[in-house]
Amino acid sequence: MNAQTEHFSLQGPAGNLQCALDLPDPETHAAPIGLALVAHPHPLFGGTMDNKVAQTLARTFTGLGYAAVRMNFRGVGESAGVHDTGMGETDDMEVLLTAMRARFPGLPLALAGFSFGTFVQARLQQRLQENGTPAERLALVGAAAGKWDMPAIPANTILVHGELDETIPLSAVLDWLRPQDIPVTVIPGADHFFHRRLHLIKQHITSMWDKA
Repeated sequence: MNAQTEHFSLQGPAGNLQCALDLPDPETHAAPIGLALVAHPHPLFGGTMDNKVAQTLARTFTGLGYAAVRMNFRGVGESAGVHDTGMGETDDMEVLLTAMRARFPGLPLALAGFSFGTFVQARLQQRLQENGTPAERLALVGAAAGKWDMPAIPANTILVHGELDETIPLSAVLDWLRPQDIPVTVIPGADHFFHRRLHLIKQHITSMWDKA
């Protein structure tokens, strides 16, 4: 993401996992105040941890003072293995979380994702809730409702969707959220990849983050 990005590898269930860590500006945050895991879009359609929305999410959280870590899902870049429809990817994300919690013990946890990555993060949050160690909050962009069996999410989740999303129709997201009574922020004129509107993702999540 920038010259200060730390690239590293972890050993996952399917082999090597390629990761990238960004820290907040030391001039504004002497140390990270939280930890954010960012999940990228679908690996079989060009999704990587360097996707512009994934990078925007990472920048958003470093701006909030969080250590933001991304990972290439299995089969992408230098990550070993093959695509596993979100099941193995959730396992891999949990490996990353374990490593980051060891490095940054005691910090609040945020889970962020874009498109397919929202499915992985919602599944991970479900797993963490069952274990009694949930993330404090989720930030989901282009939530993958209708594409995958999205679990229920916490009421304080921040959701952002494009009005003109051609990949995941807004109607599918509303159908998923309606029984949960959870709102979504719709960016007028935005497509699935938020071309020319990435800054609005950052602005909205930043403005909402400290609000319950």
